[in-house]
Amino acid sequence: MADKSSNYDASKITVLEGLQAVRKRPAMYIGDTSMVGLHHLIWEVVDNAIDEALAGFANEIDVILHSDGTVSVKDNGRGIPIDKHKTTGKSALEVVLTVLHAGGKFDSDTYKVSSGLHGVGVSVVNGLSSWLKAQVMREGKIYVQEYKQGIPQYDVKSIPGEKDQKTGTIITFKPDTEIFETSQFNLKIILTRLRQQAYLTGGITMNIQDLRSDADRLETNASLPRYYSFHFEGGLKSYVKYINKTNTTIHSNIYHVKKSTDDIEVEVALQYTDDIQERVFAFANNIFNPEGGTHLAGFRTALTKSLNEYFESIATEKEKEIKLQGEDTREGLTAIISVKVIDPQFEGQTKIKLNNPEVGPVVRSIVEESLKTFLEEHPTDGRNMVGKAVLASKARRAAKAAREAVIRKGALEGGTLPGKLADCSSRSPENAEIYIVEGDSAGGSAKQGRDRHTQAVLPLSGKPINSEKYRIDRALGNEKLKDLVIALGAGVGETLDENKLRYHKIILMNDADVDGEHITTLVLTFFFRHLRPLIEKGYLYVAQPPLFRIEMGKDEFYYVTSEEEKEDTLKRLRKEGKEPKQVQRFKGLGEMNPEQLWETTMNPESRVLKQINIDDAEDADRTFEMLMGNEVPPRKKFIQTHSTDADLDV
Repeated sequence: MADKSSNYDASKITVLEGLQAVRKRPAMYIGDTSMVGLHHLIWEVVDNAIDEALAGFANEIDVILHSDGTVSVKDNGRGIPIDKHKTTGKSALEVVLTVLHAGGKFDSDTYKVSSGLHGVGVSVVNGLSSWLKAQVMREGKIYVQEYKQGIPQYDVKSIPGEKDQKTGTIITFKPDTEIFETSQFNLKIILTRLRQQAYLTGGITMNIQDLRSDADRLETNASLPRYYSFHFEGGLKSYVKYINKTNTTIHSNIYHVKKSTDDIEVEVALQYTDDIQERVFAFANNIFNPEGGTHLAGFRTALTKSLNEYFESIATEKEKEIKLQGEDTREGLTAIISVKVIDPQFEGQTKIKLNNPEVGPVVRSIVEESLKTFLEEHPTDGRNMVGKAVLASKARRAAKAAREAVIRKGALEGGTLPGKLADCSSRSPENAEIYIVEGDSAGGSAKQGRDRHTQAVLPLSGKPINSEKYRIDRALGNEKLKDLVIALGAGVGETLDENKLRYHKIILMNDADVDGEHITTLVLTFFFRHLRPLIEKGYLYVAQPPLFRIEMGKDEFYYVTSEEEKEDTLKRLRKEGKEPKQVQRFKGLGEMNPEQLWETTMNPESRVLKQINIDDAEDADRTFEMLMGNEVPPRKKFIQTHSTDADLDV
C-alpha cells in the first residue's frame, strides 16, 4: 500500500468538458440501455476503485446489490477529493460527479495507468441514475452529497467520522427506469467480471453481496450463493490455473513473468494443455481486448522464437528440418497477457484492440528473455511444450491440405455447390439467408415452403462430427461440415474471409427434441471453433420451430414452442370458455407440411429467431470444452447439477 498522505487534492482533478446529453443519448456513453449498459454502470464505478488499487492506495472493493434496487461500490482508497476545485469553484467531489471527463485519471501524477473504459466515470452513472449518493471518508470526517438524475440536492456536507476511521469512497446509485429497459442485475455477469479483475490485480480483495429477495433475482441466479469474496495472490498464475481446471495440462510449472520497462508494465502467464484449442486473453490496463493488439503480437513473436530456439538446441538430426510456425506454438496454449500503459491507444469505442506501437517490442523483449530462462530451468516442461508444438506442426500440414481441398471444390474457386443445396436467386448477401436443416424430409418441406428469392436450404442428414475433439482436417473430412463450408463460401479457420460469405443470415433449423438440440450443439461447436468471426458479426441464428399445434376450429389455431407454453395457452383458452378440438405434437420438422413450416418457422413476418452472441468468450470456451470435450468428470458433474432443469422428450 502506498503512503496515503500522497498529494491527491482538487488540483489533480482536470475538467475536459461539461456533462451534456448523457440522458438524451445514453448509448453514446455506455453502449446501450439494455442489460449490457445497465451493468456498465457498475463497471464504471468499480473501475475508479481499481484505479486506486493500481496506484497502490486500495486493496479492497465491495459491491453490494441492495433489496431496494440500489447498488453500492465501496473502496478503501484515499477518497475522492472534497476541497474546492480551482476552475469551477465547486467541491472536487461534485465536479467528479457532475462534469463529464472530469477526474484524477487525466492527471498522470495521480494515476499512471487507468482502467476506466471511456474516462466518463461516475458522472455518467450519476446522470443515468434516478438517485445517487456519494460518501467520502477522509481527514477523519465523512463527506456526503446526494443527486437526483445527476442534479445535486445540496452542497457537499460533512458529518463526524469514527476515531479510527479508514479512508475510502462509497457510491450508491439506483439506475433510472426511464432510461433502462431492465433494472434487474445479473449476479453471474457481475461475478465473472469481478473475478477477472481480481485475477488481473493480484492481491486485491473483491467482495460481492446480493441482498435482494428471491423475487428480485433473475431465475438464472437462483442457485448462486449471495456472498462471494475473490482474492488471488498468484494473480495471472491463478488465472491460468482457473482456466485450465477442466483440462489436462502437459507441464506442471506455470510460466510467469512480471516486469516493467520504459513505464510499461508487462505480466504474462502461460501453460499448455493436451487440448487442441488456443485460449489466449489479452488485457491493457485491465481492459479485455478481444482482438488483441500490439501486446499480443509481441507475445506471439517471442513465444514462436523462444520455442524454436529451444527446439533447435534439443532436436535430433532428423528433427532439425522441422520449423515451428506461430500456429504450431499456440495449439493447446492457455495464456494471459496483461500490460499497464500510461497513455493507451485503442481501436474503437469498445477497446477491442491495443494500438500502441511501443508496447509490442517491450512485451517481446521481456517474454523472450524470461521464457528462455524458464525453459532452461525446467527442461522436462520445455520438452513437453515443444513436443506439443511438433505434433501440431505435423497436424497443421494435414489441416492445410484439408482446407485447400474444400476451397478448391468451393463455388468461389470455380467448383460446384453441394448437390443438396437449394440456393436462393438473390446474389446480395445482405438479403440472402440459408437454413441448415436436419434431414432430407424436413429439407424437402423447407425447400417447398421457402421464399426462393432470399432463402436457401441445405439439409444435413445425421449428426456431424464433434469438432471440439478433432482438428480441422478431421472436421472437414466430415461430408456434412464440408458441404456447409462450401455452401457458405467464406473459407474456414485461418482462410476465413467474411467478405466472401454468401448469406448474412445463417439459420440452424432442427427438430425441437433431444436429437435436434444435439445436432444444433454440434454445429454451434463447429462455428465457435472454426467460424467464430461469423458469430461475432451476428450472422448466426437458431430457429424456434413449434412443438405443438392447438386447434380450436377450422380457422383458429395456435403454435407453441414448449410444454409450459402449451399449458399456459390451454389454461387461458379455457378461462375464455373455449375448448380445444385437438392438440397436435410435432415429432419433427418433417411432419410439418410446407405451408406450416413457412407460417411458423420461415416467414420473416411471424417466425422467431434466436441470434447467437458471445457475451463472454472465456465462459463460452469453458462451456464448449466441458460439454463437448474429452474430459468426462466435468460433464458428468454438470449433468447431475442441472438434471432437474432438463426438459426431456421421453
